[in-house]
Amino acid sequence: MVFLYHMMVFAPLPGPISAVFNQGYLGVTFFFVLSGFVLTWSARPRVPVSTFYWRRFARIYPSHFVALLLAIPVFYTFAAVPPDSILKPFDPAVLSLSVLVIQGWWLAPAILFSGNPAAWTLTCEFFFYALHPLISKVLVPHGRRIALCVAVGIVLVAFTYRALVVASPSAWYAALPIPVFRLPEFILGMALAWAIRSGWRVRIHPLVGVGSLVAVVLAIVAIAGFAPTAPVLSLVPQFGNELFTVACALAIIAITQCAVDGRRTGFESASQVKLGEWSFAFYLVHATFIYLALRIFGFQPASWTNLGWFVALLAVDLAAAWALHRLIERPFERRMRRWKDVKDADRRVAV
Repeated sequence: MVFLYHMMVFAPLPGPISAVFNQGYLGVTFFFVLSGFVLTWSARPRVPVSTFYWRRFARIYPSHFVALLLAIPVFYTFAAVPPDSILKPFDPAVLSLSVLVIQGWWLAPAILFSGNPAAWTLTCEFFFYALHPLISKVLVPHGRRIALCVAVGIVLVAFTYRALVVASPSAWYAALPIPVFRLPEFILGMALAWAIRSGWRVRIHPLVGVGSLVAVVLAIVAIAGFAPTAPVLSLVPQFGNELFTVACALAIIAITQCAVDGRRTGFESASQVKLGEWSFAFYLVHATFIYLALRIFGFQPASWTNLGWFVALLAVDLAAAWALHRLIERPFERRMRRWKDVKDADRRVAV
């Protein structure tokens, strides 16, 4: 979804399909909900907090740093920047924020999208990781009932916050840092994972779960395009991210329940697992190659022939993702985890 969203900057397609692809930024919402779910699903109580933090750093940072180095020559220049250019003036101070993965705490686009533009989400993730052990202390001692209460409560918080912003877009709380107002998505994933780990079972057909994602996107596009001022319906695009968050929860619950029951859905196939292993690397590099094509070939007018660009750049991005995963992400994570595991073992022996 995020790939399609960024492709519209370079090679848009004609007709309503463009409006659908322009909702691709919602893929980040799914990523945040899934991140909270997976980390809580796989959490083990005997893992020290310091080890949890180090493992997340080992998983994220090496690939981020290499992707940042790849992105800088694509998005930055020492020359004067012409108007309406994707290029930015080289600024070591701003780029240092990307190196430290804190650029997402600023709303100014020049900072928020500095370095590798896609990496602003990592600021959110690092913030989520920092809070995960603390939130777990609330969830873990309790069962599914508390976890479900947290899930429902956090959804209400998200909708309430959006309602306040819609009502008063210039209020101070409308400018909260992105990691803060995206936190409910992560907590929702955590709460659902712990509820299922605690024995909660709900029967949602996978087609209903995945179909809800499609339904929300189509509803946003249809209402924004054909009934933007209709009473009540006009609220759907404004609450699109919150509605999609709920749809993400339904999809994740449905697929997880099938896995727990031993039923197959197609998502556990070898190709899906392999693409999943590359997905983080793909996210980090996809925009860099899209914007590199934009710099070289220029903006492509809307046309169905642009589908050729979609195929070509998808292939390039997948190849780059495979290389980043194989050469950087996997070996560095293993070595860094092994170093910390040895340290933990030595400490246990000493104790």
